[in-house]
Amino acid sequence: MVNGKPSVEAQASHNTIRVLTVDDSKTIQVMLRKALESAGYEVIQGGDGVEGLETLRASSPPPNAIITDINMPRMDGFEFIEAVRKIPEYRHIPMLCLTTESDPEKKLRAKKAGATGWIVKPFNAESLIAAIRRVTD
Repeated sequence: MVNGKPSVEAQASHNTIRVLTVDDSKTIQVMLRKALESAGYEVIQGGDGVEGLETLRASSPPPNAIITDINMPRMDGFEFIEAVRKIPEYRHIPMLCLTTESDPEKKLRAKKAGATGWIVKPFNAESLIAAIRRVTD
């Protein structure tokens, strides 16, 4: 990482798994970055759904997986998932919801929007990494 951006070597590496995290909580963003980078993943981040889409579109190569919160300003996680799924080149990317929500109706709504899985906050790094490995292998 150089100034928060992937190094040229990291960008050139085809073996590095990139994960986009989208969450309005700076604390969660720091925790996600620490957990994912310590497991060898490259992390790019957005602060809400709008910023997440901007980051996704600017990302080259695109991420191998996306982790998104549900409750965010401007564009919530449901809207973000739906927006990503409408873009053909990103339709295949696994998307995990990381949220304090545990309501079955919200889980179903996320699944219908195109979410691949659901992780309830607070999370532990081991289960997060296991979930990313499941969807990127």
